[in-house]
Amino acid sequence: MIGEANPGDDPADGWFPESVAAGYDAPGGANAPEAVTPAVDVLEALADGPVLEFAVGTGRIAVPLAARGVPVSGIELSRAMAARLAGKPGGDAVEVTIGDMTTTRVPGRFSMVYLVYNTISNVTTQDGQVDVFRNAAAHLRPGGLFLVETGLPDLRRLPPGQDTVPFAVAPGADGGGYAGFDQYDVVTQEFTSNHVTVSPDGTGRFRRIPFRYAWPAELDLMARIAGMKLKYRWADWDRSELTAGSTKHVSVWESDPGAPHAA
Repeated sequence: MIGEANPGDDPADGWFPESVAAGYDAPGGANAPEAVTPAVDVLEALADGPVLEFAVGTGRIAVPLAARGVPVSGIELSRAMAARLAGKPGGDAVEVTIGDMTTTRVPGRFSMVYLVYNTISNVTTQDGQVDVFRNAAAHLRPGGLFLVETGLPDLRRLPPGQDTVPFAVAPGADGGGYAGFDQYDVVTQEFTSNHVTVSPDGTGRFRRIPFRYAWPAELDLMARIAGMKLKYRWADWDRSELTAGSTKHVSVWESDPGAPHAA
């Protein structure tokens, strides 16, 4: 995290150390059943054998998917996050390898590799994002699928001269509150997600995480470099059509048996 040090955090855990992992499974938001279930439904329908989740985290998606009988493996950089997964009921069904999803290899070939909840943007260089696609392709059997869920940058809300877009302001009933805003650099496609939390006693916490956004067309080119081609693109897990007003997309590329894979 930028601008804050937390006792007990291991720098090797990257942006998701113990201080983040401890509250990552809080109820609501991305952890609510109405957010998790549609994603698991789609992944179960697309799976045709074992699957691999890049950045598996605390198992928000992997554990319920494994509970439906899909063999799930995962790669996760943060030991703190992986420990939360291992401690969940059913977590022992997900085999996790600690490592970086740009380079870490696990044994076997998979019917699908998937990467959800904006995590492709946690890789903050174009070269690194290409490496994610290449690593996904290297794990796929012929005709296998690579699925990415990620947000679309909110650049349409930026008037000339402005680089910041607020995405949440939530006063707390107990006197505290939360504010979140993204700060964009449209030249480099880098941005930071900034989180300000104020406790009822007036003390504050500031967390700032770097990202890199990529447009769907750029991701398609990354897939092509890795020997994959677009199969599906939706605005959300309900498989709705992507439009100019969409705020995210779920894209699925297919491993092309006739194309050389860049491992």
